Amino acid sequence: MPETIPMEKVQTGIPELDLILRGGLPRGRIHLLEGAPGTGKTTIALQLLIQAREEGRKGLYITLSENVKELEATALSHGWTLDGIAVFDIVPVEAQLGRQQSVLYPSEVELGETVSLIIDRIEEENPELVVIDTVSELRLLTQDQLSYRRQILALKQFLQGRRCTTLILDDMTQQYSTTELHSLMHSVIVLEQIERSYGAARRRLRIAKMRGAEYQSGWHDFAITRENVLVFPGLIAEEHRSDFDAATMESGLSALDQLMGGGLTHGTTTMLVGPSGVGKSSIALQYVTAAVKRGEYAAYFSFDETFKTLALRSIALGIDIAEAVDQKRVGWRRANPSRLSPGEFVWQVRREVEDRNARIVVIDSLNSYLSTMPEEQALALQMHELLTYLNNKGVVTILILAQQGIIGDVQNPVDLSFMSDSVVLLRFFEAEGEVRKAISVVKKRTGVHELSIREFRLFPDGMQVGPQLMDFRGVLTGVPEYRGAADPLLGSSVESG
Repeated sequence: MPETIPMEKVQTGIPELDLILRGGLPRGRIHLLEGAPGTGKTTIALQLLIQAREEGRKGLYITLSENVKELEATALSHGWTLDGIAVFDIVPVEAQLGRQQSVLYPSEVELGETVSLIIDRIEEENPELVVIDTVSELRLLTQDQLSYRRQILALKQFLQGRRCTTLILDDMTQQYSTTELHSLMHSVIVLEQIERSYGAARRRLRIAKMRGAEYQSGWHDFAITRENVLVFPGLIAEEHRSDFDAATMESGLSALDQLMGGGLTHGTTTMLVGPSGVGKSSIALQYVTAAVKRGEYAAYFSFDETFKTLALRSIALGIDIAEAVDQKRVGWRRANPSRLSPGEFVWQVRREVEDRNARIVVIDSLNSYLSTMPEEQALALQMHELLTYLNNKGVVTILILAQQGIIGDVQNPVDLSFMSDSVVLLRFFEAEGEVRKAISVVKKRTGVHELSIREFRLFPDGMQVGPQLMDFRGVLTGVPEYRGAADPLLGSSVESG
């Protein structure tokens, strides 16, 4: 068989976009970047030209939609400069008074003349990278679809003959020839902006087409910041398998570890289920603290609680989480769903695992993740993919799931068997005029666990886990009732953390 010649790629200046493109845009080809106004086409195009400038390659920006001053203002808003990038604008002359540059009225020029003007400027500048913004303005110069196609073909043949990489922008304001334009392009990248009912708009992109080259299909979230464009590639869990020791992670409380059948197994997901205030986050903190004491790095993602509240509560439990965060032994992130896209959240988790080698990840809570982004249609599937990825990396994952009401609702908002390998059920119960807390393990895929129900308490000196409660009734009904001794925690197996 003949040897396959590797396809040369042009880096975009956006590392994560290059990852989706499997190395970048094919060199010497014509690429279409399309999306409605405001989706980020110009910003991505400028990032591509700046990358070319840093690599010592000459770039040319041909604009038919805005003048040079507007383009410079866009670049300046990101802290960039257009120095070293040739810019040629074809805009109404009244917008260019005082400028010494060739300007034309697009509405008064035939399409063929405008294309010829573009070709002449490319020959004059002889760039390696060209951006044409936007093809929609060319489309307005003729109502003849055949003439438009012929001129675009002529421009394509000219560019291919020069081995020049070209990025054409299209704002999709005229839909009648979009499909035909796709057929003429080597690749098509689609940008989309989704307005939420509350919070920041969500931006995403996908590679609709790329001839003869591999790429990652599907939608990928991205964000535009002042400094750069951040793309969050969609997660494919099966691409991240790794070898790891499926040992157990202990909590530091032998009674709790005994209840869990020795501890939490690496490469599994444990869900802590119970009503608000029953101690789910405290148990998660217990495992985080134990991991830090062993010299392991932990990551904590909070959708509900501020860091100040978490730090104060951790001190009340004898756990100084703030010190661990300051020492970079715990990575704490406040996840704000009204500003955060699902793809960005997954990317943040990946960075904690891949860059900082997090061995335990806590997500608090799953309810907020699922309920505060109602516009998203596949959050449960996306979360399942994330959990599979974490399992493949040998991470101990703890999900916190709050049930409705004080006593809890046995109808859970998610399928526990779908999301978790182990399920720990926490309940309030009444005994001798006090509201107390019980803990039990109802599921563990990776081994034998204790079937008993134990009481646990939270004290200023830590967490206490008591002996088995023998006279506990109705735990699975959501209204458990204890009919035994007044103080079930009194016994030889009581421990504090």
